[in-house]
Amino acid sequence: MLKQQSARKIVVIGGSGLIGTKLVSKLRALGHEVNAASPSSGVNAVTGEGLADALAGADTVVDVANSPSFEDKAVLEFFEKSGRNLLAAEAAAGVGHHVALSVVGTDRVPESGYLRAKMAQERLIKESKVPYTILRSTQFFEFVNGIAESSAEGKTIRLSPAFLQPIVSDDVVAALLDVTLAAPLNDTVEVAGPEKISLDDLVRRFLKAKRDPREVIADVHARYFGAELNDQSLTPGKDARIGQTRFADWLGRAVA
Repeated sequence: MLKQQSARKIVVIGGSGLIGTKLVSKLRALGHEVNAASPSSGVNAVTGEGLADALAGADTVVDVANSPSFEDKAVLEFFEKSGRNLLAAEAAAGVGHHVALSVVGTDRVPESGYLRAKMAQERLIKESKVPYTILRSTQFFEFVNGIAESSAEGKTIRLSPAFLQPIVSDDVVAALLDVTLAAPLNDTVEVAGPEKISLDDLVRRFLKAKRDPREVIADVHARYFGAELNDQSLTPGKDARIGQTRFADWLGRAVA
């Protein structure tokens, strides 16, 4: 339970996305002044457009923006340019806390271009003089359809049987809210769902609930974001914060 705190000015970069919109709503409900910043609102961290004005007087900046392209070069360029511009603008504005959403396993899957890009983002944060907290999350339930479609080949879907510990976005937002309103840790923390599920079974269960007849084939060599996985690749450590929502409970609501 969060204690009542004095109102802060908080800028959420990527404030119009899945996580950003939910975080903005919760912060405003607690009485904080929140700027939901995104290119659609005139704030572009990649180009630097609008950053100085958006960050003026801000106490905390939360970066939940994601690259529009997952192609290796494009995603690296996105996180490096946005990271440098954002952290420089925060230092100039005297921001006291930089919070970033990252991915569990970022440092364990170097074959993935996306995770290499997230690792580059994390390095920039750690090298900056702005106090920070990095929250690494496991994969969101809400992205299971995208995972299925990205691996589809006709009537079959080939996926790794490696375990994940997926999580609903609401539980990610709850963890993000807590670290945003707490003091900077200058460290990395993890959040994950309550159960381990193999990637192939996650998609198989999703398709069954949708009555989608496509067959999911387990393949240890199937690539996920460009990398082969094992059971340790994308699962959290023992000190991770654990969300409450199980996949079956979310799936029933999502399909309905």
